[in-house]
Amino acid sequence: MRHTQTNSSFGKSVTGSRIPRRLIAVLGFAALFATAGAAQTQMSPSCAPGLMSRDETESGTLLLRTSTPGCYLGAPRVAADISIEIAGPIARTKVTQRFENPANSWVEGVYLFPLPEGAAVDTLKMKVGDRFIEGQIKERQEARQIYEAAKAEGKKASLVEQDRPNVFTNQVANIGPHETVVVQIEYQESLRFEKDRYSLRVPLVVAPRYNPPPRAVVADNGDSPRLSLTDPVPDRDRLDAPVLRPEWGKMNPATISVHLEAGFPIGDIQSDSHAVSIVRSSKTAATLTLKDGQTATDGDFTLSFSAARDAAPTVSLLKERTGDGDYLMALVVPPSADQHVQPKPREAIFVLDNSGSMEGESIRQAKAGLLLALGRLKPTDRFNVIRFDDTLTVLFPYPVPATPENISNAESYVSSIAASGGTEMLPALLAALNDETPNDTSHLRQVIFLTDGEVGNEAELFSAIANKLGRSRLFTVGIGSAPNAFFMSGAARAGRGTYTYIGSIDEVGPRMAELFAKLERPVMTDLAAHWADVNDAEIWPNPLPDLYVGEPVMLTAKTAKLKGTLLLSGRLGEKAWAARLDLSRAHDAAGIEKLWARNKIAALDDSRVLGADADQIDKAVLQVALDHHLTSRVTSLVAVDVTSSRPLTASLTTRSVPLNLPAGWDFDKVFGKERDVDIQHADIPAGLLKQLDGKEHAENAVRPADAPMVLPQGATDSRLLLIAGVMLTALALMLLGARRKFAGMRS
Repeated sequence: MRHTQTNSSFGKSVTGSRIPRRLIAVLGFAALFATAGAAQTQMSPSCAPGLMSRDETESGTLLLRTSTPGCYLGAPRVAADISIEIAGPIARTKVTQRFENPANSWVEGVYLFPLPEGAAVDTLKMKVGDRFIEGQIKERQEARQIYEAAKAEGKKASLVEQDRPNVFTNQVANIGPHETVVVQIEYQESLRFEKDRYSLRVPLVVAPRYNPPPRAVVADNGDSPRLSLTDPVPDRDRLDAPVLRPEWGKMNPATISVHLEAGFPIGDIQSDSHAVSIVRSSKTAATLTLKDGQTATDGDFTLSFSAARDAAPTVSLLKERTGDGDYLMALVVPPSADQHVQPKPREAIFVLDNSGSMEGESIRQAKAGLLLALGRLKPTDRFNVIRFDDTLTVLFPYPVPATPENISNAESYVSSIAASGGTEMLPALLAALNDETPNDTSHLRQVIFLTDGEVGNEAELFSAIANKLGRSRLFTVGIGSAPNAFFMSGAARAGRGTYTYIGSIDEVGPRMAELFAKLERPVMTDLAAHWADVNDAEIWPNPLPDLYVGEPVMLTAKTAKLKGTLLLSGRLGEKAWAARLDLSRAHDAAGIEKLWARNKIAALDDSRVLGADADQIDKAVLQVALDHHLTSRVTSLVAVDVTSSRPLTASLTTRSVPLNLPAGWDFDKVFGKERDVDIQHADIPAGLLKQLDGKEHAENAVRPADAPMVLPQGATDSRLLLIAGVMLTALALMLLGARRKFAGMRS
């Protein structure tokens, strides 16, 4: 009875708020619809225009995550063909960049790319259909305005801007869905000559930079000191680009071909960085290509060659006539110093960069090089060791004698160093240049700085070197697959030393041996150039730098009329040296004018750290760059199509091209393991994405950019639909069961 009454009571409570069959049916259909919608969203989501699902992507497409689950934006890709023509000591390079848009929307591609630090960039061409549009050199702000106007009008446009002498940005506007836009850049440079070998380095990737944070500065204005912030890297945003995790593959492949016409019989030809195929067409000419056809852009390409035995020229004179005068390039190899000269004892300060970017192969190279250097010290030498990341350690309180005990202690310390942290280079540099005995002439004070140089505050560091150098000489050793050559060469030039590259652990021994030869032999000083019959000659660099063993005198000059004799003079150790050059023997060559202008711009920029007026320097650089059609800090190249291609009703998305991490670098050591990657760049090859199906570690495929772009939500999250479907299904089944039970009791 009680049971019956209970049922009757329950029945009344149910029937008191009757649930119509029609409502239950609606709930059931809603549940089925929601569940099916969830499954459909997970399988093939409805993506907003311009986005794509995984199933819509092609193999090898790099995907950029958006705020719409299951919807992605195809990353713009760049493939490059690099063609190099070498004539004597001059190289002319053409870089053809193909911007590929795999997305269904219109894209503006932004590509951060490297060039040699001495490159004179003078040509930009953009291919639209079968037409090539020639770029024009403009003042930087004017070029930007022209580009932005063309972008807004739907016209294809390309803008090449210099961020550093060795770092450029190429922006290409209005790349259509699944379209490829071709951009060509050309530049001129001189080869490096050392130890009877010509060498060329082609950088292929911009390594991530460490940018020190803004610093507080107190300005003392008498009674009212004022606190302000100064940024050592005011353009830090321009040096930032998304970086792909190495385990997800490589982007932006490049092909490289070199045609070499040396002008003299060629001996050995080699590349320490890549496997190459070499075809010699004559005693003086050869062609090189990559054995694998193409290479990943994750490390610099290097090439060197020597003259055949007894064929090396000791003097090279090249000239070029243009509308505004004659240009000369002179390369003179001084004789070797007397081997019997007793070198002075040295005070060697070794500085080791052990920041996170040095993890892996780089720190092994640097430590091996430093250990070799310690082993070369003589009992009459003094030394100290400094290591830095975002902290600093000076091993000894002051330079100590190179006794076996002190060297052993230093070797043990160096062997224990591991890589981590940021690259706070300025405190280490100041510590190394701190000289407690500035008037000591008994020892040569030499600072040997081992680093990859991946910092953004180069100008601040150059200024510190110029102000604190004193009697010290600074020798930089570039470590790793993609060192910052602009910093390495600029620091050595400001420090009146040299720079050395070590690209692999196999190069440590021979490269450090070359450096030791420089450190331990007399230097050619007091170099000067005198033009006997010309008064209007403008020579760069000016003044000429000190030279170390194996280095040539290399200069460029401009004059209204090339004639007479050029006299070079200097001191080699304790002896006077001179060479007379008959300019009538100069050979015609192309590109001397561009190299002279690039050298003048570099010299003008160097004078900024010596306190020259910044506005006057900018005006002078602008004039030289415009006169000689070169990119610089204050000029850019811009090319614009005359016709519109993007409908103004179609939206345009700006995306940076993801870069490879330099070979040998550790991603987590550089960027850290903890990063907020939600709705930011998380670039994953489509094939891997389908296999991983959204596993958590796949979300960290790329280091995110600092400023995320949130795309609009165009659909409900599939997980919410699935939950709603399950809940509605359960509710419908519960109500249906209750109704049937009540109906059974009544019957």
